[in-house]
Amino acid sequence: MAKQYPQDESLLSLRPFDLTTDVDDLMVWVSDNQVAHFCSWDTYTSKEQAIEYVHNFVLQHPYHRVICLNNRAIGAISVTCNAGNDKCRGELGYVLASQYWGRGIATWAVKAVGSAIFEERPELERLEALVDVENVGSQRVLEKGGFLKEGVLRKYCIQKGRTRDMVMFSLLSTDASTPSVPI
Repeated sequence: MAKQYPQDESLLSLRPFDLTTDVDDLMVWVSDNQVAHFCSWDTYTSKEQAIEYVHNFVLQHPYHRVICLNNRAIGAISVTCNAGNDKCRGELGYVLASQYWGRGIATWAVKAVGSAIFEERPELERLEALVDVENVGSQRVLEKGGFLKEGVLRKYCIQKGRTRDMVMFSLLSTDASTPSVPI
């Protein structure tokens, strides 16, 4: 039987990244080859690289949160909103330190963002997530989080030097199954 989130869900939270307290925690997952395997980025080898990433991306991003257990950052989740004629869509991305895999924490975070993002960003009608066809664990997270598997996009992108097939998932603002999770 798979482990579920901690006995007390109140130990889980989402919050903005804090450069003064979260960098060492961030290094745990950005330096882990297992975590980076299906990500677009390569593992980070120095704290300076991580700080540069935080300055150039995380702190500039309009919706980027750390996933916390006991207020300690163990992963991250973001929604990148489109503009112009595509402003009705946003793309979900998430990452979790490997020692927390299989406990339902990523699913909790996906549900939390899925239940909050449409209120916070009323222009959004669709939340998408693209997952490598070989990343079965992440596909399960999205399905448990209420996302619908739409299909496989063959030879969709080049990632880490290889052309990859990706699975498209979506959650709509009108989906009755949009789960409600307190954050």
